[in-house]
Amino acid sequence: MVELIKIGFITITLFDLLDIAIVTILFYWVYKTLKDTIAIQVLFGLVLIIGLSFLAEAINLRSINWLLRLLSDIWLVAFIIIFQQEIRRLVVQMTRNPFLHLFVKKTVAFNIDAIVEATIEMSNKRIGALIIFPQTQDVSISSIDAGVPVNATVSKELLLCIFNTKAPLHDGAIIINSNLEITTARCILPLSATHKVGKRLLGTRHRAGLGLTEKIDAIVLIVSEETGAISIAQGGVLEMGIPPEMLHDILRYRLSAR
Repeated sequence: MVELIKIGFITITLFDLLDIAIVTILFYWVYKTLKDTIAIQVLFGLVLIIGLSFLAEAINLRSINWLLRLLSDIWLVAFIIIFQQEIRRLVVQMTRNPFLHLFVKKTVAFNIDAIVEATIEMSNKRIGALIIFPQTQDVSISSIDAGVPVNATVSKELLLCIFNTKAPLHDGAIIINSNLEITTARCILPLSATHKVGKRLLGTRHRAGLGLTEKIDAIVLIVSEETGAISIAQGGVLEMGIPPEMLHDILRYRLSAR
């Protein structure tokens, strides 16, 4: 390999620069994902310990190197246990990467008119709703409590019947697969630890939709029972107050995004 830089006994090749660039990009991506959480501070501590360990090994401080490596192993295990939610969010962000989607077969049905029409009508009548669209992951791997199997083709009338406040299935969420079939109803979702977005307090329905997207790669359509406002949660981010006239284009774009 051709040497690009040589400083004393240290030589740097093209592969070394490429290696450094990849690691830098990886650390920046992890930092960008976790920067607003306390996990980033603990991660910096782990990186510092690993760096000191390499330095101790380079100058042949064996005892200190052994101690630092032992401490880094303990620190790593503690980081994984304490920050499960942040790590889960990081994995979700990875699965949404367009490059990974090249290797994932995903069928998208574009006929979402029935869903949009039902959502707008529920919004006007202030009927609460939670609709899950799984993406690259199976919702069965999450902590969703098993609901009631439906296995029926989506229609406006069926959605309105399910979420009717007098219907036995209206509590909880429904799951719609990529073929626009309602597979399950009355699903109980994990609640997000987030209680507020901006200055707005979140109700149970919004925290449930947000909580699911923090754990798996899914899109959750939410209709507020109190205000009739339409929201969409994805990747641990909640977009609130979606105009009804823009819902079709926004939902179609998100469902077809690669």
